[in-house]
Amino acid sequence: MIARMIASVGGVGFLPKAPGTWGSLIALPAFWLLHGIGEFPLVLAATVVVFFLGWWATAQVTRAQVDHDPGWIVVDEVVGQWLALFSMSFGLWWMGFDSWGFPWPGYVFGFALFRLFDIRKPWLVGWADRRGDALGVMLDDVIAGVMAGLCVAALGALAHMVFV
Repeated sequence: MIARMIASVGGVGFLPKAPGTWGSLIALPAFWLLHGIGEFPLVLAATVVVFFLGWWATAQVTRAQVDHDPGWIVVDEVVGQWLALFSMSFGLWWMGFDSWGFPWPGYVFGFALFRLFDIRKPWLVGWADRRGDALGVMLDDVIAGVMAGLCVAALGALAHMVFV
């Protein structure tokens, strides 16, 4: 079933222990590849496409199910993780830097902050999670990704003020 493959990101969601973390981890090399090939415009387009595919797939696999957000659905983590790295991708593209030269601290902080917000579910992240539908499954990670992305942008600005 195609919806199940999309929702689990090719089966990554079925890996043992912490499927959300696996989904976030698999998003990192995919992001690096997308940014390297087409920079921020490709990252943006891919994120939009994966969001809508993920929303559709999640709705399909959870239809008539008691659990609206089974742990094996990790396509939402991919979208959220990519959003956590948007500010760096945009900045590199806007400034004309090498598309393959993505700074590793951005990946580390983007990953850690996204996982923190996704797991703890503060404020709007928790609101979206409580929706109890496929859109809520996607939106809680979108919001967590945006929050992480804003933090990454702030940390990047701080690092440039201190170290550059």
